[in-house]
Amino acid sequence: MDFLSTVKGSLLEGFYPAGWDLAKIDECCDKGVAREDFWNKDFQPIECENVYEFDTYMGHEIALKIKEAKERGEKLAMILPVGPMGMYRWAAYFLNEWNVKCDHVYTFNMDEWADSEGNTLPNDNPASFEYSMKQAFFDKLGENTVPPAQRNFATKDNLPTYPEKIAALKAEGAKLVLVFGIGRMCHIAFWEPQFAEDYATEAEWKSACYRIGAKLHPLTIEQNAITSFKSRTTLVPCSANTIGPGLFLQADYIIGGCDGALGRGMGWQGMSFLTTLHYGPDMNITSTYIPTLPGKLFYLKELAGPLVAECN
Repeated sequence: MDFLSTVKGSLLEGFYPAGWDLAKIDECCDKGVAREDFWNKDFQPIECENVYEFDTYMGHEIALKIKEAKERGEKLAMILPVGPMGMYRWAAYFLNEWNVKCDHVYTFNMDEWADSEGNTLPNDNPASFEYSMKQAFFDKLGENTVPPAQRNFATKDNLPTYPEKIAALKAEGAKLVLVFGIGRMCHIAFWEPQFAEDYATEAEWKSACYRIGAKLHPLTIEQNAITSFKSRTTLVPCSANTIGPGLFLQADYIIGGCDGALGRGMGWQGMSFLTTLHYGPDMNITSTYIPTLPGKLFYLKELAGPLVAECN
């Protein structure tokens, strides 16, 4: 007897999104990083031996895109995550070493903790994403930093302005770079897979730019309890403001990261990573569109498998 045969009729029935093909997800977990026909020709997974390589490589890629736009005399729009985070110190390091002033950069944080009405934490609260970005990236850039007026955070008042602001920048010739991690539930930003049930067609789903006070999946809450709140599930908000596919699928270039290994053979991101690579684009699994975009997805070597049971 295996897991798939025990879901029906159990407490887990209805727990996973209705559109998930669990057998197909299971098949993805055995495929490693072999290329698929549906991948963008310029999409490339980049293996990292350890988190130190991961942070450095990803930080260099972010800094390089900022530097290249500066050299071309172009504005650059960047959608940024709070997780992964280690790459920001390296991005700041390279930009400061190259003395690249980021006055041409416009940033859009992809999400923020919120209540069901979209009210966010004060920006001086250490749990807020705005506070985290200032500490991890903007302050480390010193005099080269992104001007405060060009930083956008996902408050309930500002998030609805993202589509217009990004469209205006693109109209001026700016490229849009998406920086992201992949969630346990294969979300990008906090765009959860169960949201697909609210849209009649894929085209409608793809046009959705944001949600205010979006309800998060229980596994997303538990993932963040482990990665950001030192296991205290009681501290994790159950909702968030988030961008949607109407924005992140506009990206001209992507810089992704999967670093969800916990040590001693434990990890939370292997299935999410391999499902992203192999399932094929499906609005029920948000991250499956990522390989259709040009760019790089950095990942820790152990996440590529084999994903087999062992006691730790």
